Amino acid sequence: MQTHHYISSAVLNLATIQDILETNKKLVLSDESVLNIKKSRAYLDKKIKESDTPIYGINTGFGALCNVKITSKKLTELQENLVKSHACGTGDRVGKPIIKLMLLLKIQSLSYGHSGVALETVERLLDFYNEDILPVIFEQGSLGASGDLAPLAHLALPLIGEGEVYHRGKEITAAEMLRKMEWKPLKLESKEGLALLNGTQFMSAHAVFGLLQAFKLSYLADKVSAVSMDGFDCNMSPFDELVHLVRPHRGQVKTAERIRHFLEGSEIARKEKDNVQDPYSFRCVPQVHGATKDTLGFVRKIVKTEINSVTDNPNIFIEEDKIISGGNFHGQPLALGLDYLAIAMAELANISERRTYQLVSGSRGLPQFLVENPGLNSGFMIPQYTAASIVSQNKQLAVPASVDSIVSSNGQEDHVSMGANSATKMIKIIENVNTVLAIELFNASQALHFREPAITSEILHDFISAFRKEVPILKEDVTMAPHIKKAKEFLNSYRIPSEVLFE
Repeated sequence: MQTHHYISSAVLNLATIQDILETNKKLVLSDESVLNIKKSRAYLDKKIKESDTPIYGINTGFGALCNVKITSKKLTELQENLVKSHACGTGDRVGKPIIKLMLLLKIQSLSYGHSGVALETVERLLDFYNEDILPVIFEQGSLGASGDLAPLAHLALPLIGEGEVYHRGKEITAAEMLRKMEWKPLKLESKEGLALLNGTQFMSAHAVFGLLQAFKLSYLADKVSAVSMDGFDCNMSPFDELVHLVRPHRGQVKTAERIRHFLEGSEIARKEKDNVQDPYSFRCVPQVHGATKDTLGFVRKIVKTEINSVTDNPNIFIEEDKIISGGNFHGQPLALGLDYLAIAMAELANISERRTYQLVSGSRGLPQFLVENPGLNSGFMIPQYTAASIVSQNKQLAVPASVDSIVSSNGQEDHVSMGANSATKMIKIIENVNTVLAIELFNASQALHFREPAITSEILHDFISAFRKEVPILKEDVTMAPHIKKAKEFLNSYRIPSEVLFE
C-alpha cells in the first residue's frame, strides 16, 4: 500500500481525501509543487527589490489600511502582526479531523505557485500534518469573505511559536511544541501572513468533512428506510423502475434501485398486502432521498472546484508578470452550497422521524410503541419524542446563513458570505441526522422482530444481525439512552466501500 500522497496539480477529490485520511498517508510535495513555490517566491522577492510601487498586503497595510505604505525593513513584522492580531477566534473548538483537513487544503492551495510563500513555510505545514500537530482553532470569528481570517490565523500562529496545539494527546503551547520537536519559529517573509490567512480552508474543510459524512448517511438512510419498510409491511410497487424512468431525476432513480436491491428476496416484501398505499414517508423515499442525493452531487462539484483552487490574495502570475489583488477569498460559492447541503440533509432526518412515528403508532399489526404489554411498558414512545426534538432543531439550523451580510473593515469589506456560519451549522445538522437515523434503526429493527416468522432479505438480515450484537430486542422497559448511543456508534462505524459511497 502506498504510504504517501504527493501534493501536486492533480485534481484532489473526495475519494482521494477519504483514502488519505483512512490510510493515514503522509503528505509529500511533488517536484512540480516545489518548483512552483520556489519560482513564485523568487519572483515576489525580485519585484519588491526592484520596485517601490505599493502592492496590497505585501508592502501595505490590510483591509481598510490598504493605502498605508510599509517600509521594507518592517515587512516581517507586518506579516507577524497580521497573524497575531487576526487570531480572534472564540466559541467551541474545531474538531481535530477538520483541523487536519484545513492543513491539507491550505498546503494544496499554496502549492500551485500563485501565493508567493517560502518553501520552508509550506514544508512546516507539511510537518504539522505528518506529525499530527494540530493548531487549536475556534469555530467563531470568520465572516467567510476576506478569507477565513480568524480561524486561519489560529492555524498559522504555531508557525511563529504562538498559540496552542494538540500534540501527542495533549494541548500544549506552540512554543513548547517547537522545543520538543527542536524546530525554530519561522520568520514570515513579505505576503506570507496574508497568504496563510486569506483563503477558504475553514469553510472548505468543513465542506469536505460534511460531504464525506453526508454521502455515508445518504446510503444509510436508504438502508435503514428499507428495514422500516419491511417493519411496516410496505408495498414494493412504488419502487418499480417504470415509475422512476418517467421522472428520471438521477437521485430518485438511484434510490429506487437501492431499495429494490436491499429488499430483494424479502419474504415480507413480496407477500400480498392488505394495504393499497403506504404513507408518503415510505412510498416517497426515492423522491425525497433522491433529491438529497442530487443536492450532494451539486455541492460536491462546488467543493471539488474550491479545494483545487487558489483562494488567497493577491495572486501572483509569473508568466504574465502580474500581481493582482482580487477576491478569490470570498466564500459565496461555498456559503450557498453549504446552506443547500444543510437543508437537503435536514430532510433526511425529517422523513426518517416520520417513519419512526408510523412504526410506533400501533398500526399494520404492530403493537403500540413496539412493545409487549403497552401501558405497563411505554416502549418506544419517547425515542420518537427525541427524534422529533432533533428534527425541530434541524429546521432552525437550516435557516440559510448566506442571506446575511455585515459590513466590516471600516466599509472596505462591505459584503461577506457568512459561509463559516453555514459550515458550522451544517456539521451540527449532519450529526443530528446520524442520531435520527440511529433512532429509526432502533425502532425499525424492533418492528421487524414482530414480523417473525416471516423474514426479510438476506442483505437486511445480515445488517440487522450485526446491529443486534450492539442493540438487543427489547421485551420490557429499560433505560433507552445507552441503546440509542450504541445505535449511533453502529452507524458511525459502519463501513461502506468508496466505490459504492460516491457512485
